[in-house]
Amino acid sequence: MADKEIAVSVKDIHKEFILPQSKNSTFKQTVVNIVKKNNKVTQKTLDGVSFNVHKGDFFGIVGRNGSGKSTLLKLIAGVYTPTAGNIDVHGGLTPFIELGVGFNPELSGRDNVYLNGALLGFTRKQMDEMYSEIVAFAELEPFMDQKLKNYSSGMQVRLAFSIAIKAKNDVLIFDEVLAVGDEAFQRKCLDVFEGYKANGQTVILVTHDMETMKRFCTRAVLINDGEVLMTGDPKAIALKYSDLNQRSIDSESLKKNASHMDSASSIKTYTSEGQESVSFKAGEKICANLSWKNLKNVDQVVLNIYKQSGEHITGFRYTNTANRDSVWVSMAPNVMPGSYQFMLQTFSIDNIQLDDAPRLFDLSIRNQYEDTLDEWSGLVYVDHSWLDREPETFEK
Repeated sequence: MADKEIAVSVKDIHKEFILPQSKNSTFKQTVVNIVKKNNKVTQKTLDGVSFNVHKGDFFGIVGRNGSGKSTLLKLIAGVYTPTAGNIDVHGGLTPFIELGVGFNPELSGRDNVYLNGALLGFTRKQMDEMYSEIVAFAELEPFMDQKLKNYSSGMQVRLAFSIAIKAKNDVLIFDEVLAVGDEAFQRKCLDVFEGYKANGQTVILVTHDMETMKRFCTRAVLINDGEVLMTGDPKAIALKYSDLNQRSIDSESLKKNASHMDSASSIKTYTSEGQESVSFKAGEKICANLSWKNLKNVDQVVLNIYKQSGEHITGFRYTNTANRDSVWVSMAPNVMPGSYQFMLQTFSIDNIQLDDAPRLFDLSIRNQYEDTLDEWSGLVYVDHSWLDREPETFEK
């Protein structure tokens, strides 16, 4: 990388915002707050962020909500000034941080095309030459003489993106531009990105879609809590980002499951090493402790597994409950990655349900194949083998 020209250099960037804690609704309050000098707090958003974007890079910036991505983009675009550090942009830069900024809802779609084009630096003549192509890409020919306020949000974004991709500059910045629009339009946007990548256009892309990042980005940076957590290979960063999200999901699931532990029946899940967990890879061994300590006369228990969307995946019934108030079950659910829920039901000898309000306990199943292509699809894995000849077990 040392021999590649740098397009954007971000060096030890710090950004802090001063947040007022008192409202100055009157002149007296303003004077009092000035005298007190204690009506503001400092919020640190970015803390020593550094990385380089090289010319020809399709560079991804990823991070969880609140990590500082949007602030970083506005610093690169020149909207904000850093508290400390330097950002050097070598060449022209066009930021598409918020598509449609500058649109006037009282003007027609046609007028907004020319208005937005002017904001991007195009002349009237240039916009005349591009107008038909912009409208055709947006697929809005019948609506261009209607006021923009009558457009749906999706129509407005299609129009804004169609104008934005006409901008020619050394560095282009896109912020979540694929988060809206129907599938057909998103495919057209992806084709544009394919062209950018093939032509060596320098692009900075902010996205929460890891598949898009892995498909297009040549390098990436992961921002977490205002700091650079990782820079380099997009696939490795996508895995790290997914891991951060999974940790957050697991933390919330553990809290929720713990809040149900005082119910009539409860479930705790553990790894094969004995560590309590609510997150497992597909096919990984899960050890679950099922308890009904607050119930009497239990004759049988049933453990059901559901997808979070409601589909019943499977269920197990245990009948040897005499003089017991808990049991362990070991399983290896080879199901598709996603969010699942366990439910424990208890029944008397007369098949009457004893726990009249069974709780749902959250569980996550992660992809065991990670960077490889999925080896199967659907709800559950069915054991199988591929043969290049007739099975020997066939009867002759």
